[in-house]
Amino acid sequence: MSVFRHHPYRRRGAVGVAVVLALVAGQQAPASAVPNDEHYAKQLVKKVDGKNVKKHLDALQAIANTSGGTRAAGTKGYDLSVAYVALRLGAVGYKVKLDPANFVESWTENSPPTLAVTGGQTYVPNDQFFTFQPSPSGDVTAQIQAVDLVLPPTPTPTSTSGCETSDFAGFVAGRIALVQRGTCPFITKVQNARDAGASAIIVFNEGQPGRTDAGPLDLGEWRLEIPMVYADFSIGTELAANPSAVVHLKVDANLQLGTDYNVIAETKKGDPDNVVMVGAHLDSVPEGPGINDNGSGAAAILETALQLAKVPVKNKVRFAFWAAEELGLLGSDQYVAKLSAADRERIRLYLNFDMIASPNFAYKLYDGDDSDATGAPAGPPGSDQIEQRLETFFDSRGLGHVGTDFDGRSDYGPFIAAGIPAGGIFTGAEGEKTPEEANLFGGTPGVAYDVCYHQACDTLTNVNATALDVNSDAIADSTARYAFNLTTIPD
Repeated sequence: MSVFRHHPYRRRGAVGVAVVLALVAGQQAPASAVPNDEHYAKQLVKKVDGKNVKKHLDALQAIANTSGGTRAAGTKGYDLSVAYVALRLGAVGYKVKLDPANFVESWTENSPPTLAVTGGQTYVPNDQFFTFQPSPSGDVTAQIQAVDLVLPPTPTPTSTSGCETSDFAGFVAGRIALVQRGTCPFITKVQNARDAGASAIIVFNEGQPGRTDAGPLDLGEWRLEIPMVYADFSIGTELAANPSAVVHLKVDANLQLGTDYNVIAETKKGDPDNVVMVGAHLDSVPEGPGINDNGSGAAAILETALQLAKVPVKNKVRFAFWAAEELGLLGSDQYVAKLSAADRERIRLYLNFDMIASPNFAYKLYDGDDSDATGAPAGPPGSDQIEQRLETFFDSRGLGHVGTDFDGRSDYGPFIAAGIPAGGIFTGAEGEKTPEEANLFGGTPGVAYDVCYHQACDTLTNVNATALDVNSDAIADSTARYAFNLTTIPD
């Protein structure tokens, strides 16, 4: 682990922070603004100009260019991105904290896993079953216990096995949980099994055509604490037919964690019992520089923060640039997990901005009230008001907008899970623009919102300047209004 990772302001490599300092020096300090509610919001919108936001994207691209074309977690490109943002914020007087976030740097198996019925069948590792990466090591011999299985399986996936804590009612602590794939994430099933006292877990495929064989899968989560394997459907049915079976399950693996940093910056003024949080993830995927995903959101909230710096806001505003979002929301998840109950209550709302300049964009506002009746339910009380606040901004400019589901793919997830109201803007990723959206926003129907999503071509040429400018204004507007007025957000 590098010295720079422990001290992110120090030089790493030949270019190091010298590059960052040069980038910072070329940009002007923010001008002062008028500190009063409605009028101030309008003034801040004027100051958060798309051209200035673009300068931050230029800086992030330059960082990626000197860092192997990426700003992913665990790379020099991410370290320099942290340094750039932290230096810019510190220069205008923010209290900046580098908040550590762990991620899996490497995981290797020392030997093949074991799955065998005592006195019976021994299954073939890396053929009939696989270790879930990054499973912890463990050597367990215990009776199995089936959890809410659907056998035979329905024609289409419907199994909710292990998805609810109630599925584990009556589970005997110390047994090995036998769980079926379906409906909810694997991680949810493992977490529920662990919390019910399982000593290990076997997840088997659900059983429909194309969902029978197991394979290697990386859950990206190392904190699940129990050894875990993924098995063929045939193994699951055999074990389910023998509920008194005692099984030997063994995983022998080495796990190496790395550390990156969330950048957390807070206004010096404002009521500390009423905190407005504004966040965007700072990392890219390893394959590219991540200029739309999510340099665009990070650049916009950075410029908003710089312009807000000298304003005596009524409510404390906290900006968060998240680490390792692309590895499973790790930076935001660990941040929220570390908050005390009192600190969680002080956060009145969370605004999330992840991809705001997709080239084939749509203006998508998170569906806080579930009025679209799609996917996830409504967010915590106040999420509906955030959606309305953003709708009001777009309506004021005569711009169309549509809802987008809280599908758990970005950093609002841990905040919603903690009961904190959330909202934000999204311009689309790998999904295809609909004909209705093309009529509303322009662009090309049947084509991805971002054809360079998670690819090397997510560069400066992959940014829609109009969407960047409009959404930066919307971010400034909502941030400023909540910095002065939280009356619409429930206590």
